Amino acid sequence: MATNSKRTDTRLKSAVLAVALVGLLGGCATSGNPKDPIEGFNRAMYGFNEAVDTVLIKPVAQGYDAVLPDPVRTGVTNFFGNIADLFIGVNNLFQGKPDQAASDLGRVLINSTIGILGLFDVATEAGLEKHEEDFGQTFGRWGVGNGAYVVLPIFGPRTVRDTAGLVLDMAADPVANVSSVPTRNTLLGLRLVDARADMLPADKVIEEAALDKYSYVRDGYLQRRRNLVHDGNPPRELLD
Repeated sequence: MATNSKRTDTRLKSAVLAVALVGLLGGCATSGNPKDPIEGFNRAMYGFNEAVDTVLIKPVAQGYDAVLPDPVRTGVTNFFGNIADLFIGVNNLFQGKPDQAASDLGRVLINSTIGILGLFDVATEAGLEKHEEDFGQTFGRWGVGNGAYVVLPIFGPRTVRDTAGLVLDMAADPVANVSSVPTRNTLLGLRLVDARADMLPADKVIEEAALDKYSYVRDGYLQRRRNLVHDGNPPRELLD
């Protein structure tokens, strides 16, 4: 069973990269946007993701949001956030930010003990800031450019750089590497639904603000990733 699980994980990671490469090589209809040279492919994949979200993910997230009391939902979010802090700390270390890495690992220690396995975010109240880092940002910190914008199935907006980072994120993710398949799938499903529920308020904002939701999401994603790579202070003269 463990061997089959590892093979499945390997196939999933390979599929993520394959989709990005197919899009890049396929070309499809383009708009001439240098940041989005495979727009035809990306729009089709964006439509697919929206359909899956509308039919399956969003309704489940809405039910989850309606049924669970806020303190319980907060606890679930904190639990997965505490797990994420572990490899956020690793990425901060790889990015040459040892102070932030120590803070991240301190958050894990405090929240895993005093915060009861991360259900309570005691570390933030103690003054340890929550960071957001991943391997895509680490690559960017090392000077790797974005590459083309690409929309992956289910995973959504990425760049070529962030797609490569996603494969490493999945490999390092403690939840994705739980040995028990039923437990792992339950945790992955719960994390997905909880994350989608957190995004429900943004749906109305996007609907009201965007004449073209695809372009709105793409431009917002690229701008946000640029800010994250440069820790909120991107140099104006550089165009990633």
